[in-house]
Parts: sequence; structure tokens; C-alpha cells
Amino acid sequence: MNMPFENDFSRASDLIKHADALVVAAGAGMGVDSGLPDFRGNEGFWKAYPALGRARINFYEAASPAMFQRDPRLAWGFYGHRLMLYRETAPHPGFEILKRWGQGMRHGVFVFT
Repeated sequence: MNMPFENDFSRASDLIKHADALVVAAGAGMGVDSGLPDFRGNEGFWKAYPALGRARINFYEAASPAMFQRDPRLAWGFYGHRLMLYRETAPHPGFEILKRWGQGMRHGVFVFT
């Protein structure tokens, strides 16, 4: 007896096995599960960056090119801190699974959140 979706999973597995590359749009979940702040809403963002919360600056404003013109020190500090977070965070185990899937693919795996 076939389980519902069994053929779909088999087909997906076959496509991944024979792919030259895999691009995964993971959303914020894998990053948050890795320990990175949730930037989707102001609460998570402002918890990670209390000074920006006090100034009522949201993620999109802080991350915009206009911030580099308006307040370069704040913009560079914001991006420097984010870079440090990414460098010091241990990736979620799911990233290793995706990395293994990409072994042998001509162009590998690209994950973005």
C-alpha cells in the first residue's frame, strides 16, 4: 500500500540526486534555530539592538543604503555586529544535511534565509 505523497517524495529525492545545484529558500527558522535574532518583527530586532529600538529605527531603515548617508557610524556598526553574529553562530544541523545533499553537485547548495 502506497502512503500519500510517497511518489512525490520519491520524485523529489530523484530530482535532488540528479541536480547540478540546489537553491534553498529557508526562511528565518533555520537562522533563529541557530541562535540568530529574528528580524521579521521589531520585537526580535529591537531586543538584539536596543539602541535602535529606543530610537524607533526598524530593520529595513537600519539596513538601507540611506542609513549610510544619514548616519554612517550607526550603519557600519549595525552591519559589523550582524557580520560578527553570523561568524560566531554555529549553524543549525539542517544546514549540514543540505550540505551533504549538495556533495557531488557540480554547483553545490545555496541556502538563503
